[in-house]
Order: sequence, then C-alpha cells, then structure tokens
Amino acid sequence: MLLDKNAIHETHYDVLNVKEDASYDEIRASYRSAVLSLHPDKLLKTSDASSSNQTTGDRFLKVQKAWEVLGDSSSRLFYDNELRSSRRDVSAVDVAEDLSLDDMMAEDDGEALELFYQCRCGDYFSIDSLELQKMGYFLLRDESRISILNDDSLPGSVILPCGSCSLKARLVINMDEH
Repeated sequence: MLLDKNAIHETHYDVLNVKEDASYDEIRASYRSAVLSLHPDKLLKTSDASSSNQTTGDRFLKVQKAWEVLGDSSSRLFYDNELRSSRRDVSAVDVAEDLSLDDMMAEDDGEALELFYQCRCGDYFSIDSLELQKMGYFLLRDESRISILNDDSLPGSVILPCGSCSLKARLVINMDEH
C-alpha cells in the first residue's frame, strides 16, 4: 500500500490479495474467487439492498480493474514499473522531521487511536490506528506507552503530510522498540 496525501491507496495486488511476485495462475485464481463472491448477481439474492451492497459493488469494480491490469503481461509490466517509480517518489520525499512512536501524542476517539505531532506551522501531522492497520501495523496502548505490532517484525516508515502546509514528516516504525 502506498500513502499519499493522508490516503492509503491499495495496489491491484492488494485488491486481489496476492503477492507482487505472484504467478499468472495465482492471480487468476484469486481473481476468480473474488469475482464469484462479489458478483452483482449474487448481491441481488441477498435481502439487504443497503450501502454494504454498494460497497461490495465498488469492490467488484476494483477487482475487475485489477484483473484487467494484472491479467495482461504487458499492462502488468507497465503497472509494476509505475508502482516501483511511485515508491521511489514516496521514499525520496523531502521530510521536515523523522519521528518515532515516542515523539507522537495519542488521542483515543473511541473508534481509533490517533497519533499526532505538531508541525511548525501550528497544524498537525497525524495518522490513526485504522490507517496503520491497513498497512499491517497494530497499535497497542497500555497506561503510559504505545507499542506497535507487525507480523513480519520489519521496520518501516510512513510519510505524514501536515494538515495545512506542504511539510511532511516520516514516522519511523522500528520494531525493536516494542
């Protein structure tokens, strides 16, 4: 997943729930499974025509788009090159500060734990536990300390844009600190 302007963007690989080095057959199998479970005809059979069906319909369209790109070898190659390029752009972003989890203030709004750090302009760099969870990081909070868990225990970082100005901060996630 890529972070850009406070939004986390799923890659086509994320949509199909496959690794980036997955074979054509693996991608095709995941696509077929997803399309069968999300197909609009299946939704008509459910009695609830609520917003969850709209969300499922949107998901179906994402799966279709991901397959269009990843199912064709030339478009997949182009997509992979664009993905690598965008990751280089994100990692090469000029940041005003490198932050650790200990630098961040935390606020629990009941639904998620929000981490924030004041920018020199007066606004804040922020990210919440739900956004981090989408990236595979899980926040834990005891009385005085916040720690982070990740399945692979690899360090990582997230670029956090300021809410008002053009400055960015890098939240460095070091798995050795928990």
